[in-house]
Amino acid sequence: MAIPLERLTGALKQRALELGFNRVGVLRAAPARRLDAYMRWIAEGKHGEMGYLARPDRLDRRRDPNIILPGVRSMVVVGLDYYTPPPPRTITSDPSRGRISNYAWGVDYHEIMTPRLEELAGWLRRESGEESASSRVYVDTGAILERDHGETAGFGFTGKNTLLIDPRRGSWFFLGTLLTALPLAYDPEPEEQPPVPGCGSCTRCLNACPTAAFSQPYVLDARRCISYLTIELKGWIPRELRPLMGNWVYGCDVCQEVCPFNRFARPTGEPAFYPVAPDVAAPPLLDILGLDDETFGRRFDRSPIKRIKRVRLVRNACVAAGNWGSPAAVPALLPLLADANPLVRGHAAWALHRIGGSDAVAGLRSALVNESDDDVRRELLDEPEFADHQQ
Repeated sequence: MAIPLERLTGALKQRALELGFNRVGVLRAAPARRLDAYMRWIAEGKHGEMGYLARPDRLDRRRDPNIILPGVRSMVVVGLDYYTPPPPRTITSDPSRGRISNYAWGVDYHEIMTPRLEELAGWLRRESGEESASSRVYVDTGAILERDHGETAGFGFTGKNTLLIDPRRGSWFFLGTLLTALPLAYDPEPEEQPPVPGCGSCTRCLNACPTAAFSQPYVLDARRCISYLTIELKGWIPRELRPLMGNWVYGCDVCQEVCPFNRFARPTGEPAFYPVAPDVAAPPLLDILGLDDETFGRRFDRSPIKRIKRVRLVRNACVAAGNWGSPAAVPALLPLLADANPLVRGHAAWALHRIGGSDAVAGLRSALVNESDDDVRRELLDEPEFADHQQ
């Protein structure tokens, strides 16, 4: 005998909570409500070098979830809080340390959420009696606009910083989705739900962004976003943006830190997201600059930082070291002028120019003799027109 959809859906939500998720919503599988805004964002090139977002096959999937999972009927959206109290301000504001976004202080969230979503999918097949029912799970890895669907599920509202904000708990939470061919009892549509607060006249996030990455409220130009620059951008960081990046080396939390709703954030109950030591949230720049592939792999084995690999992290640390401006960084930067990767060599050169001093100048001149990469040579020569060349 088939289980009534309301009872099955209620049990599904309870099982999701038992698996550790803080939020769960059940929707009819459909395109995101704000898909048109996303398509405009892509057309305007604000996604930068994240070409996978604009691939025709991925855009088709966003328009039609049946392409992702033929016969899909339902979407289960889950949320998991990740906020952990920050280390003392004396650590995060220390320019000799490289700041890391809160979400990357602990174990990679994909390792936590994906297996739980798979377990939830298996539970649903067993409880429904439909063992052969098809399903897919995603944790920001598929062509799904999770934040839009999270808003539809009643998790909160989209803020001017483009993040999904729970008015009772803030924005420090991950999202995941389970697509299934099974029918379920669906939550009320947003227009049928009680109204939720919004940003109102507040512009703290827009004003606080170090690189002015918000071209207007609710529109993020990823090409100027520190998170994009330190994580997604694989090449040269534009010269004009480097001085604005401060000591961020992986991600950025500024637009969340200043959001008034985040004063309601509660520390996560997921122990895997807590840093094992303050150095995880803001490691000394000299330590990062000294990493090789082996030490990088060992240090960030279960961290989301591992996906950008050693070159990009050291590139970012070079920029932070240049912004620090201390001669103490020169001995760590000079060996990087001979690094195997031109990105590391070039950004190290930029940092040494920023710091200056006889040792830095001598090292730059010596490196110039044997440097054959044109881009690195421009950095070694500190050519002002290189900013235009990199665009």
